[in-house]
This record gives sequence, C-alpha cells and structure tokens, in this order.
Amino acid sequence: MSRSTIAPVLTRALRALDRIAAPRTVHAHCDVPCGIYDPHLMQIGALTVIRMHQLIEGLQADGTAERNSFARHVLVKEEHAELVKREARIFWGDYFKPEHLEKHKDLHDVVWGIMKAGGKVKQAIDMAAAQDLLAQTQRLAEIFWDTKGVATKKQPSNQAVGGEIVVPA
Repeated sequence: MSRSTIAPVLTRALRALDRIAAPRTVHAHCDVPCGIYDPHLMQIGALTVIRMHQLIEGLQADGTAERNSFARHVLVKEEHAELVKREARIFWGDYFKPEHLEKHKDLHDVVWGIMKAGGKVKQAIDMAAAQDLLAQTQRLAEIFWDTKGVATKKQPSNQAVGGEIVVPA
C-alpha cells in the first residue's frame, strides 16, 4: 500500500476507535501533558529585568568594555521580559478557566498588563516599567495560588537585585 492509501485508512480506524472509547480531555501548559504550573520562573524573570536595569544604570564609563556590558545587559533584559510574557501566555491559555475569571475580576487586566509591561521594558531603559512588570507577575502569582486554594506571602527574593516574590505561605 502506498503512503497516500494508508493515511485515510489509518484515520478512519482511529476515528472508529475514538467512537468506541472516546479520549478524555486533559489540560496542561505543555503538550505532554505534565500538569505542572508555577509562577516562580515568571517572577524570577521580572527580577532579572530589574537587575539588568540596575546594572545598566550603574555603568560609568563609555569604553569598549562598558559598551559590551551594556549590550549584554540589554540582551538579557529583553530575553527575560519575553520569558515573562511567554509564561503569562501559558497561564492564560492553558491554565486559567472561566471560573477563575469569575472569581478574579482583574485576571484579564493582570495578564494584559504583563504583556504591555513586558513590551515596555524591552523598548527602553525604564525602571518604573520594570517594577510594574514585577508587580504584575506578583499579582498573577497570588491569583494562581488562590485558584489552588493556597495562601500566599511575599518574601525577600534573596537575590542581588533585592525585591520580593510571592510564594505559598
């Protein structure tokens, strides 16, 4: 049998099997599905954006080494801003459900705010925007843990950047 003949036969066989024993629906942030979600990486990404702002603002001279450091700090800042946005998209598209939106009326605005703040910190050296990005990720972390019935607290990040992260209490 040729490949073009096998595909339709296989498709019909799998559809028949689905009618006999329908597959169950599963939900996860990856296609495995693993069912693992945690806002920690998103918050660390936002803290990294703040740290890169600190390092950029701390550059003194305008020599080759400083230009190299500046370029590297900007690259890391932008990569981590995109990481934050990616993680927020995963939560939004794969984890949160309509009942979460009903309970947390600000959820849409928080995710939208992360997308906007993530873009803004990529456009300029703007510490206020970086702090806003962290605040938005902290709020999303609070909402996430609440959907699991887990109380939260803010604790020091214990990183060179300073700041706080939201963790289960």
